[in-house]
Amino acid sequence: MRVFLVVMDDTDEAKAAIRFAARRAAALDGAVHILAVTPQQNVSAFGGVQATIEQEARDRVEMLAHGAAGNLFDESGIMPAISVRIGSSAKIVNEFLSEHDEVGALVLGAADAGNPGPLVSHFSSHAGSLPCPLYIIPGTYEEAEGAE
Repeated sequence: MRVFLVVMDDTDEAKAAIRFAARRAAALDGAVHILAVTPQQNVSAFGGVQATIEQEARDRVEMLAHGAAGNLFDESGIMPAISVRIGSSAKIVNEFLSEHDEVGALVLGAADAGNPGPLVSHFSSHAGSLPCPLYIIPGTYEEAEGAE
């Protein structure tokens, strides 16, 4: 089964990437995996405070991913798998790809103006060494209903 991996954050371009991945997965009888990443919190505080801040960030990104998954299921009938990780986004995506042979494509959303975003910049410059194709979806992309 072809799995489309989408890196989730709270941006319009991530939502466009999820919609694109869902339509492709539905057309190919594949699946979608949402990888929600939150940065490591660099707070100089007591250990308990640091842990609380990281847990709150993790809970927020997890809630965001579950909301996107629910919307995706309502729109397409596909229930994506969800993983939540803390750390550097590029490093986490690379690790995920090396651990999961089932990923058939990495789908990233690009900002519609200016810099396309750190993940798009990073992975487009390393596209030749990725274990799967890279799809870069414009943040304003809207696909016609029923298009494949």
